[in-house]
Amino acid sequence: MPSAIQHAGEARSNTDREKLTRLEPHSLRTFTPTQAVLAKSAGIYHWTSEGRRLYDFTSGVLVSNLGHNPSEWMRRFSRSMGWGSGPNENRFFSAAPMTAYNAITPVEVEATQKLIALLRKSPGGARMEQVMWAASGSEAIQKALWAAQARDRTRLMILATRFGFHGKKGLANAVTGSETDSERDPRVRFISFPMTECRDVTVRDEPFDPTPYQKELDALLHQFGRKIGTLITEPYLGGGGSYHPPKAYLQLLERFCRANDIIFILDEVQSNFGRTGTMFAFETYGIEPDIVVLGKGLGNGIPVAVAVGRLDVFSSLDYGEGSDTWSANPLCCAAVLATLDEFAARDVLAEMKESSALIERGLVSLKELPVVAHVRGERGGMVWGVEFRDHGTRSASEWANAFVLACYQGDGASGDGIHLLGPLSKKVVRVAPPLIITPQEATTAIDLMRRAAKRL
Repeated sequence: MPSAIQHAGEARSNTDREKLTRLEPHSLRTFTPTQAVLAKSAGIYHWTSEGRRLYDFTSGVLVSNLGHNPSEWMRRFSRSMGWGSGPNENRFFSAAPMTAYNAITPVEVEATQKLIALLRKSPGGARMEQVMWAASGSEAIQKALWAAQARDRTRLMILATRFGFHGKKGLANAVTGSETDSERDPRVRFISFPMTECRDVTVRDEPFDPTPYQKELDALLHQFGRKIGTLITEPYLGGGGSYHPPKAYLQLLERFCRANDIIFILDEVQSNFGRTGTMFAFETYGIEPDIVVLGKGLGNGIPVAVAVGRLDVFSSLDYGEGSDTWSANPLCCAAVLATLDEFAARDVLAEMKESSALIERGLVSLKELPVVAHVRGERGGMVWGVEFRDHGTRSASEWANAFVLACYQGDGASGDGIHLLGPLSKKVVRVAPPLIITPQEATTAIDLMRRAAKRL
């Protein structure tokens, strides 16, 4: 059992870390060298148990796009749940049910209608006709794959882009990673993702040669023919190291699916609601999926996900084949409704552009350090991957973890730090603050990050 991570000057946090090291398995968390204890949060900030302020550059793993505990979002959420009326007879609140298994609630109807309307008016959302609710991203992926396979049960083979991450459960896990992982599902075949063509943010519009990718698809089609019924990809490789592909690559996958009547599933669990600069990543990349899977930022902190797509595909599943205890529960639906209303009330994406440019310039400046190799992301978006390289006696992984720790510790001047997670693919640190970070906050945080990085 690993020993508890400890930090100087954090007596209360160290005690909590020590307790959970004994009471919980370490497998509950991916390794992060800080293991921050977060006592409270507001906007773009966390506070530790000792009261030290941290800029949150993770958004709780791309969840809190609108910031932590936004007041208007919280009011919308509470109104949808009916929590303003007070208890009835001093025992129970007369409010929306907390669970409504196998029933329907008005908040579910409203949230479903508004979500479909938003998707359908978005460029590339024409096929969005029905919503299949889930409690997590991996469950929504699982349901999307079930539906795609049910459409034609003679076409059970799935193509998945190599090194993607879609979840750790069932079929979602089967389409995650690559063929080198153990216990691969025989229905799954992996195709190449253009990682070498995923260039630094400073390099744009270089030619993309689709030939090798087209040949790979054609070879699989020749080998398996009509057995292939589904293709799933992320718009960019998130957990795989923040690789953002040329638009032509994803458009190639879409054309292949259209030509061969293959269901095209786009996993936007990480990228939805503004991370690539548009509301949905399919807009950024100019594609039209048959099914899009949304999560994380969809609920802004409440666990919820959905698969949205074609009616004829979803109707292939019979009663109960897509159900579970928590799908479409009122808490989730109220959270989604609050998120949709917040984005409708103000132009969050336009407001974030200046901050996005400031953060990108600051991250690119880190390449002045010999340990930083690349900075990847979408211009105008709010997610980047900072890739480290081997240097001196330290490996890329060691430099990446040292960077995360240095940012957490801050520079001592203000007492502030920056909250980041452990590196992706061992050497890529993801930077993804809430979309609502102001230009002033972005400037201050990036300056703090640069000072921390230089101490390496």
